[in-house]
Amino acid sequence: MTEILVLGGGRVGSAIAYDLSKDYSVTVADINQETLTVLAEKYKQKTIYADFSNLIDLKKILKEYDLIISAVPGFIGFKVLKTIIESKKNVVDISFFPENALDLHDLAEKNNVTALVDFGVAPGLGNILFGHYDTLMNIDKYTCYVGGLPKIKEKPFEYKAPFSPIDVIEEYTRPARLFQNGNIIVKEPLTEIELIKFNTCEDLEAFNTDGLRSLLYTMSHVPYMKEKTLRYPGHAKKIQFLKDGGFFSYNEKTINGVNYRPLEITADILKENWFLKENEEEFTVMRIILENKNQNITIDLYDEYDKHTNITSMARTTGYTCTAGANLLTNNLFKNKGIFPPELIGKDRKCYDFIMKHLNQRNIHLNTNKN
Repeated sequence: MTEILVLGGGRVGSAIAYDLSKDYSVTVADINQETLTVLAEKYKQKTIYADFSNLIDLKKILKEYDLIISAVPGFIGFKVLKTIIESKKNVVDISFFPENALDLHDLAEKNNVTALVDFGVAPGLGNILFGHYDTLMNIDKYTCYVGGLPKIKEKPFEYKAPFSPIDVIEEYTRPARLFQNGNIIVKEPLTEIELIKFNTCEDLEAFNTDGLRSLLYTMSHVPYMKEKTLRYPGHAKKIQFLKDGGFFSYNEKTINGVNYRPLEITADILKENWFLKENEEEFTVMRIILENKNQNITIDLYDEYDKHTNITSMARTTGYTCTAGANLLTNNLFKNKGIFPPELIGKDRKCYDFIMKHLNQRNIHLNTNKN
């Protein structure tokens, strides 16, 4: 039986393991022993302790497995992906790291590795849709609005996250790259706020974040591209206040002989504020708009917390897109070697149809309108 190792046992990583365990032998690795204990006792999941920052030990662990899923925090994601490739293991990666994964393409080819990167919901599913429709029409403009939110709003932030606050803060602080008139334009995150109306929930605010990533290079023939994050109205202003006040600073400070970084303290406080409680209902919403002079295609995704499996919608939409990618590799439906972001997979009709069927079987559905 195919042996799969999932690096990261958080809500998304555990959802990935849950889904893949139906057909494969799956082990979850994590540095948090409490997380491993819960997975082993509650879900009967095979687990292994691993410190992902210790790349020498990580290489030893990787040897025993056929396929690796990387669901690690973004700040170590690139190094972990490079280590996996050097270990000659195929991988599906969902870590949101700032580096360009395409820089590892030659290394992956050299090591005969297939690496599917950014294979979550956005980046991920949105890119897959973009790549697919790019084979069907001439696209002049691509827009993606996406976010995950709790159903019940709690002040002050009216936001909850199924993953580390560090990764969310990274989204709020990393300069946002947009594509305008065929050129990369850099803007401040949290800016250009607009209200977006959805049929399934109240109006949400959208603001700039750095979500285009590989699209800036693989889809540069499309002159206009942007991605914006969705939150309840007023959220961006509150986050901007923290940002302007230095709460997200990496600069080390000292109080009473103790060194600290403001970001680390802020993230620890927000972990409690933003912690998505067990069985707390939330939803994921995404809108993809593809335009040219003659056609406008809008694709909406709306997904909710699954009460049957107790898996969050963000973990479902991110995790099950990832497991679709894993199944592409284990079933030999995609064999090319190198680094492949999801938009390139979406261009392959057989792969695209497989992923859509995979998601439909897990009750993740898209609503498409054409004008």
